[in-house]
Amino acid sequence: MGLLKVGKPLHWNDSLEHCHYIRRHGVLQFIATYRRLQHLENDRLFYGDEIEYALLKVDPASKRVRLSLRGPEVMETLRKQEQDMNAFRGCAWHQEYGSWMLEGTPSLPYGGYTMSLVSVEQNMRLRRGRLLTILAEDEIAPTLVTFPMMGVGDFVHPAAPPGGEASQSEFVPDTCINPHPRFGTLTGNIRRRRGSKVDIRVPLFKDVNTKEFESDTDPSIQMDCMAFGMGCCCLQVTFQASDMEESRLLYDQLAVLAPIMMALTAATPVVKGRLAASDVRWNIISQSVDDRTPAERGEGDFKAEPLMAGEGRRRQSKSRYDSISCYIHPGSKAYNDIPCEVDEEMDSVLYQEGIDEMLTRHISHLFTRDPLVVFEGHVELDDDKSTDHFESIQSTNWQTVRWKPPPIPSTACSPHIGWRTEFRSMEVQLTDFENAAFTAFIVIVTRAILVFNLTLLAPLSLVDDNMKRAHGVDAVRRSKFWFRKHILPDDTDEMMQNICPSQGPKGESKSSQFEEMTMDEIMNGKSCYFPGLVPLCYAYLEHIGCDENSFKRLDQYLKLIKDRATGELMTPATWMRNFVHAHKDYKMDSVVSETIAYDLVHACSDIGLGRRPCPELLGDVIIEPILKDGHYETPLFGEKLGSEDRRGLLQKIMSRAAQCDGTFSAPSSAQMRRQYSGAVNAGGDPVSRQGSLGLREGSGGYVA
Repeated sequence: MGLLKVGKPLHWNDSLEHCHYIRRHGVLQFIATYRRLQHLENDRLFYGDEIEYALLKVDPASKRVRLSLRGPEVMETLRKQEQDMNAFRGCAWHQEYGSWMLEGTPSLPYGGYTMSLVSVEQNMRLRRGRLLTILAEDEIAPTLVTFPMMGVGDFVHPAAPPGGEASQSEFVPDTCINPHPRFGTLTGNIRRRRGSKVDIRVPLFKDVNTKEFESDTDPSIQMDCMAFGMGCCCLQVTFQASDMEESRLLYDQLAVLAPIMMALTAATPVVKGRLAASDVRWNIISQSVDDRTPAERGEGDFKAEPLMAGEGRRRQSKSRYDSISCYIHPGSKAYNDIPCEVDEEMDSVLYQEGIDEMLTRHISHLFTRDPLVVFEGHVELDDDKSTDHFESIQSTNWQTVRWKPPPIPSTACSPHIGWRTEFRSMEVQLTDFENAAFTAFIVIVTRAILVFNLTLLAPLSLVDDNMKRAHGVDAVRRSKFWFRKHILPDDTDEMMQNICPSQGPKGESKSSQFEEMTMDEIMNGKSCYFPGLVPLCYAYLEHIGCDENSFKRLDQYLKLIKDRATGELMTPATWMRNFVHAHKDYKMDSVVSETIAYDLVHACSDIGLGRRPCPELLGDVIIEPILKDGHYETPLFGEKLGSEDRRGLLQKIMSRAAQCDGTFSAPSSAQMRRQYSGAVNAGGDPVSRQGSLGLREGSGGYVA
């Protein structure tokens, strides 16, 4: 959740005088990093995932569910328990915006081998299991994008009235905001810069008895604070590239996939106790952090404020949480066909320092935004030794993909970190199997792009159109998306032309290089000229000689994506929508009541823990149950027991053994199975040998 520092964050009015300094020196810090590390090369593939969890408190007696505001407490407990664990089989826990949320990642990044693709699910299961051990008996922590009753009545525990200095919300108390001072300041400063509370509107789903449609032709679900958006949970994946050029290339290619993968992972049909006429979270978050003034939004006038970026009057076509506005690889220039505002001063600084045109445009676009959190006494920094000002802007430009320069090592022993690309559009799924499947898929797609020299590039205007289409209800089955017809390199495409001459040459006009495709066609192929992304993944695994044991699980992952794209399997959003419609308390009025929400979150939790089969989502895949036991390694202590403890333990053994085969005999295997029935496999198959993911040798890496 961005740059977290210790210190006193400044009120917006007090931070204004520092905004220009921070923006200018943020650019200078980037230039220093670029100069120092632009020739870094031959880094190995390392990658990591991020999953966010929501803590919920359930009351079976009243059939109510509330947010449990214990996120920071639970996070600290989990961190303490990780300290003595094996880092290679561990988890890392991080703060998130909501005080009911926490983020889990692997403690170390996954390496570039097929074994790592299988270990992703094992680590995700480990995270879910370790979190389970910390929860109270009346708490659950499903991987849901949104809490369905967010902003409805008394929905938090401990109870608190709505509003507060930071958000001034009519629906949500400020106790929902993480107590770290950055988060409350971020909330308040977005509102103050904007000049009003954020205004979030999501179209309301029209059902038979939805009353709002009787008097309003276009009713919406209205929300008024950052928590509605930044309280959404997601799945993100970050890759370390071989070098800077590769990281830029992957940034552009993955930007095209962002709306496609968002639709394929759709999991947000319920918002603020209502069924929405959309299935994904993106627009909710985009509106929740929109700090643009009326003039910047093109909705009205605004008195110029010289201390603000663009004096607060420069037109900004997008929120700072949105799709990208420009590609950054030199070969992608022709596809930059949408407005991309830049800061002229920062643009000039970058140009004079010799930064290439595409990268200059990207950085100067990011720096049209003001810093939202400024820490007292942390303004004048050494630009050669700090990137804090760069990160203060970079980390609050929340786009579908993020290009991440290497950070400055904090110590001489800090692990090496190279140029990275972060894929940010996917919605979190109900099970670790699904989350691992989509993580592995994105990793394999990036390898296929590099090895087969694919190009997915499309004009950004079409990518933005796809973002709009991806929001639709059941977009996987009902919508089509713009996609490139010929993604193979020229020599391969010539061969395809001989097989499929009716499709025309690759050198056809720019507008005819793209067509509307179904999700099935994009993933599984179309006619004889478009191979499909899933078959290309299989081709890549064959190319690297993927070992049989790893392939068994990867095949299940790819089958999930194939079947979801065809519509044979549902998205989580469709499954949840059907659950609400089938509930006995649903009145066909688009209202998700307390009892419906209670049953829904319980069902989602049970599916994630392997307690409830869900063939509509998973097909024939069975999720092995996750229990509270067996998620921490047991050390083989050698310290001597005291006499009293020793005597008690021996008496216990003698008593138990007497029921078996005689004094001092070992317990039977049946007894041991009963005693340790909680120990389960972490998921996935064992791996006998590793297949490299098409890597070049080089220095180690770390994904942050």
